[in-house]
Amino acid sequence: MDWAYLFEICLTGLSGGGLYALAALAFVMVYKATRVVNIAIGELLMVGAYLFFTFAATFALPLWLAIPAAVLGSGLLGAVVERTMIRPLLGEPPISVFMVTVGLGSVLVGLVELIWTADQRRLPDFMPAQPIMVGDAFLAPKVFWGATIALVFIAAVLLVFRFWRGGVALRATASDQGAAYSVGIHVPRVFSLAWVASSMIAAVSGIIVGSIGGISSSMGVFGLSVLVVVIVGGLDSVLGALLGGLFIGLVEALAGSYLGGAYKLLATFIVLVVVLMLRPYGLFGTRDIERL
Repeated sequence: MDWAYLFEICLTGLSGGGLYALAALAFVMVYKATRVVNIAIGELLMVGAYLFFTFAATFALPLWLAIPAAVLGSGLLGAVVERTMIRPLLGEPPISVFMVTVGLGSVLVGLVELIWTADQRRLPDFMPAQPIMVGDAFLAPKVFWGATIALVFIAAVLLVFRFWRGGVALRATASDQGAAYSVGIHVPRVFSLAWVASSMIAAVSGIIVGSIGGISSSMGVFGLSVLVVVIVGGLDSVLGALLGGLFIGLVEALAGSYLGGAYKLLATFIVLVVVLMLRPYGLFGTRDIERL
């Protein structure tokens, strides 16, 4: 066995897994606070990438301004979605909210194709292009720097929500909504905060993913792998999202290299089925116990 080649594959897989982890964090943030399964996470990621394309390429804004503008625009979209589509369904059966997010994904794809067309586009380069060597292993520079940015951003988000007052309110609401109400936390406002933060994180992920492989209206398919990541890691577990992202990225890289690219998705779904058979709540998910 060529150990150097295997090491290179593993590095590539872990780097790609860092991008999955960032998008999975956006998913888990909404689910922990609101118990909404946001199936449109891939489409929100796509919208963030297209907003960056618009600000940087169409309006010719400098990158230091285009990226925050795209992230803030995505946050505004998250607030609108929560206020107009999600909040009116509070107290309704979970399947109703789930289907709304399915419809939201289709609407966002339609809007992207209507405004920007379905053509493949390239984002402006903003990451170094020098080859990255780790020993004898080569790592694509965009993949390496994309993963680095993702991991730094994840650490920053976790620190902010650990010490910021809004983050404390979000974690309290995620733990027990009734208790959060009793201590004066405005729970609907926390729901809105969760959607805004999630959409902004998804936008950052979309910008990184789009800078590596380009953007198109089919970009939301990335969300399918993210959904596998969060189910494997545990829908309500931040740790599960991070470790699950790295694990699925590694599985995809190994399957793609040794079995062929067509088997990457098959391998991840095999992992998903095995994990759910052994641990129905995911590797780190919280097991709900219902008493009769």
